[in-house]
Amino acid sequence: MNNNYVPFGDLKGGRLILAAFVLALANFMVVLDMTIANVSVPHITGSLAVSSSQGTWVITSYAVAEAICVPLTGWLAGRFGAVRLFIISLIGFTVFSVLCGLSTSLEMLVMCRIGQGLFGGPIMPLSQTLLMRIFPPEKQSQAMGMWAMTTVVGPILGPILGGSISDNLSWHWIFFINIPVGIFCAVAALRLLKPAETAISKIRIDSIGLFLLIIWIGALQLMLDLGHENDWFNSTFICALAVITVVGLIVFIIWELTERHPVVNIQIFRYRSFTISVLSLAFAFGAFFASIVLIPQWVQINLGYTATWAGYLTATMGFGSLMMSPIVAKMSTKYDQRALACFGLMLLGIVTLMRSFWTTDADFMTLALPQILQGFAVPFFFIPLSNMALASVKPHEMASAAGLMNFLRTMAGAIGASIAVTMWDDQAKVARSEMVSNLHPESTQSTLIQSGMSPDGALGYISSLVDKEALTLSANHVFLILSMVFVFAGLIIWLCPKPKVGGASQPMH
Repeated sequence: MNNNYVPFGDLKGGRLILAAFVLALANFMVVLDMTIANVSVPHITGSLAVSSSQGTWVITSYAVAEAICVPLTGWLAGRFGAVRLFIISLIGFTVFSVLCGLSTSLEMLVMCRIGQGLFGGPIMPLSQTLLMRIFPPEKQSQAMGMWAMTTVVGPILGPILGGSISDNLSWHWIFFINIPVGIFCAVAALRLLKPAETAISKIRIDSIGLFLLIIWIGALQLMLDLGHENDWFNSTFICALAVITVVGLIVFIIWELTERHPVVNIQIFRYRSFTISVLSLAFAFGAFFASIVLIPQWVQINLGYTATWAGYLTATMGFGSLMMSPIVAKMSTKYDQRALACFGLMLLGIVTLMRSFWTTDADFMTLALPQILQGFAVPFFFIPLSNMALASVKPHEMASAAGLMNFLRTMAGAIGASIAVTMWDDQAKVARSEMVSNLHPESTQSTLIQSGMSPDGALGYISSLVDKEALTLSANHVFLILSMVFVFAGLIIWLCPKPKVGGASQPMH
């Protein structure tokens, strides 16, 4: 791609805007499905008569399938063509959404969620690649702003939409709502994007690389999902999964670096700008998703919020993101993108530090203010880092680069959430034991008994207060660590070479 950009077919004006909207909408649908089932698990488990721990397989089966397919996008796009693969993925995702909604057993639902994840995985990086392909270089930052908006807002709206649909209709409809969106995007892509099709080459499949990828990602995802309830590395099963993950990853990297037609093009990490941008993005997203998981749980357990109100609190972040995404996209064409990313990450660090002073009697506005500020900060790091990463690779490597970036971001989110929840639980136990050792419950108990409580009731009341305070102190501790992660991500971005104003870290090839 160069400055003598020629539109594909008649993709300009209104048709170009519509094509961009279709790509962003398809991405939004897939990102939304990551979190829409989270709050619906109790409804699903009740309906299918299974335990809540079995119900989480509805979420994890989708995540595993998607994580495996995302880095394969580059190879699949080279084999079948980016536009053709995008349309096939949309059709497959829609068909499996219908089957998920029609599921009558957990086994059927999990199998259909795997199908949904396999077809949904390539949609995210392909939507990004095709946006970069159909827009001229000077407009790519704005196109990425639109894409970033859907990626950030999707996980926020997911729990609210999932909760509302499950409460007022039935859990089946969280899958059925994909049908009109999927059909519209597939038909529109077929009509609009055909001229932007990429070249096809008969590349043989790297079956050993694919097998190794499935093994280590599957082991890692299972370790993250089951680690907390199995007491992590005190469990032989979790230790075995950890060994499989590490050994599998090392063998996979060695194999892919020596394979002539690798299933995942690891060579893309030779670009310093891509590597640093993606590393910063992974750290930031790990901390970002950790807070998204932690806050709703804390407000429900400690402050008595309902799932819907916890969703509303999370959603206050959406206003800033929606407002700032187009503005930051425009700023990316005029200012050093490293400075924009650093500003956004430092602001996120300050916002997360504000949360480390929360108390058990915090009101809604105290909790919502950091959320609103976080919404303003997210586009500042997400858009410039995505731009810098993708602008530093050659056009034929774009699909592979987008796949790798989305894969690392998704896995960083899962790892960050797992580590944060474990730390929260462990720190709460430490805080509780310290509080109990300094507590003199007899005097407090006698005061409560005098006010009309039974001795057991008074002890129970004191115990619940200690539990709440311990959970709050622990959450504050986790937020303090997450704020340091944001600051670290903001500092390492300066290791990138200075990007050209307007996008590329190196001239577009």
